[in-house]
Parts: sequence; C-alpha cells; structure tokens
Amino acid sequence: MIVESCMKRDGRTFDHQTLEAIRLMAVERVREGEAPSEVIASYGFNRTTIYKWVTAALRPGVGLKALRSTPATGRPRSLTPAQEKQVFRWVNGRDPRQYGLDFGLWTRTVVAELIEKKFGVGLGLTAVGELLAKLGLTPQKPLQRAYQRDPEAIEKWQRETYPSIARHATAQGAEVFFWDESGFRADTVHGKTWGVRGKTPVVHRPGQRQSISAASAVNAKGGFWFCIYPGALNAELFIELLKRMMHYRKKPVHLVLDSLPAHKKANVRQYVESTLGKLSMHILPGYAPDLNPDELVWSHVKRTGVARNPLRAGEKLEIRIDQQLRDVQKNRRLVRSFFDAPSVAYISDC
Repeated sequence: MIVESCMKRDGRTFDHQTLEAIRLMAVERVREGEAPSEVIASYGFNRTTIYKWVTAALRPGVGLKALRSTPATGRPRSLTPAQEKQVFRWVNGRDPRQYGLDFGLWTRTVVAELIEKKFGVGLGLTAVGELLAKLGLTPQKPLQRAYQRDPEAIEKWQRETYPSIARHATAQGAEVFFWDESGFRADTVHGKTWGVRGKTPVVHRPGQRQSISAASAVNAKGGFWFCIYPGALNAELFIELLKRMMHYRKKPVHLVLDSLPAHKKANVRQYVESTLGKLSMHILPGYAPDLNPDELVWSHVKRTGVARNPLRAGEKLEIRIDQQLRDVQKNRRLVRSFFDAPSVAYISDC
C-alpha cells in the first residue's frame, strides 16, 4: 500500500481517497494502451510518478492493492518542537499579563489564545491540555507573593546574611531557631469531599466559635518549642513567650523571625539586650514568609488537624491544638523534614 499525505497539485488539494482513485484510474488507462506521459499529465502530476504507480501495481500477489492509500499514522503536529519549547517557557514561572493577556492565571483557554496570537495556530482545549501534559506542566494552586517583595534583599539574606548568622552560631556553640505565630479556628474546614451531584455534602462542626493562637520555634536538628495563648500578640506577651522559651536553656539562641511590629518594639530589644548575648534576634526580609520553615509547621498542622477532623461536641480547640503540637514536638524526623522544602534549602546549605 502507498502511504501518502494530502497533496496539492496546480493549486488543488487531494485527500487520501481522491489520490487513491487517481492512482487506480491512471494505471488502468495505461493498461488500456494510453501513453503514461499523457495519462499523468492529465492529472497534473510529475511524469515520474506514473512509473512508480505502474511498478507498484506489478508486484506479484499484490497488484492494484498496492495503490490503496494508508493514511499516515498519528495526528500531524500542530506546533514545531521549537514552538513547543517556547510554550513551556511562557508558562513556566511567568504571568500571562506579561504577554498582553488580561488574566493572571494560566488556563488552557489562555494558552490557546497566546498560541494563536504568536504562532497563528488554532488548538482546541483538549489539544492544549495534551500539549501541556507532554511538556510536564500540570494545573496547580499557585503560591501567593506580595508585590512588595524585594528580590535583592531575599538573595542577600540567603547568600550573605543567614550564612553569617550560621557561622557565628557555630563558633559560639549556639542554636539557630526560626520563630512564627499562627491562629486557629474551630469552624475552619479545608479540602473537598465526595457527594451526589447537585447536593452539597454537610460537615458538622461546633456551632460555638472557638479560636486560639500559638507560637513556635523550630530548628534544623529537630528541636521544636511551642506555646498556646489567647488573643493577638503584643510586645509584652512576646517578651513573656521569649522568657518561657529561654527558661532552662543552656545554649545561646539565635532567633530568626519576621518583621511583625510586636517583634521590634523597644521593650523587646531591651529584653534581648538584658540576656547578655544568650538570645539574639534576626529579622527576615519583608514579605518573604516562604524563607521561614516554621511556616511549614503551621501548614502541616492546619492541613492535618481541625480543618480535616472537625471538633466533636464538647471538645475544646485549645486541647486539640496543644495535643497536635505535642505530637509534632515528639516527631523529630517530621520537624527536620520541614527544612527539606526548596524555599528553605538555603538553611541546609550553610
């Protein structure tokens, strides 16, 4: 059989079935005595083509079957390999608005629109989805970053500031802890559950609203300290929590934390100075919570705690959170795993 794609001759386009019919008629006319050159000229094909067809039809045991069409396997490529690589570069870590589109998230529709705009190729949503999967791109919930982030300050922290803190701590025989606070509510439910189409499932939780706050400090060796408290954090409460954390602690501590106003008050600085070097505080770059591994502690606790397993009737949120944080404290392997995230890899590099 002859494998042949759709062809154009003298401005005309021939599909597989038409080409097959032309081959059969042309060979039949030659067999009936017409000159091959005149036959092929009547169809507008190159002169040598007729001889290929006649030769194919003379194959023993095959005959005219050799002139039957076999369409090329697979769907013809809509984009070249270079164009596919360009699509990957567009989507990987970039914003559609950088290309003049008015939506900030990549969807199949947005990708299809950009492909048509740049390459003049129209692809359906299914084809775009297959292309993105082929390029190793998957739909994901994006991380949020503040516009106020300072990339230069972040890079300086990772390459210079923190390595200097780590070296000083090692020379001093001190420990480096990362500190953060978080809040919990009993009526928070994360994730999805299955149910009958059109009937939203119901998750029962306490009708009485409960909330609690917690602070914790974590280090790369698996150390974990925490404390639960009601309400919001102010400078006075922060000092009290610091005193609790430092109580009975033998080694000096370098504490890394964010720039919450309560962390930077004058009375806080006075308390730190009063420890005579036993406690040092270091402020992370602004709007960069991803640099703090303690953020991953809270993410873990909220994903696996009350948000997934709501409180039962009569159960207290404070008791549940306290128990969950104690479980984290006992699992040093889990605590160390929070330092494996790419965003905090700079810590283990020191």
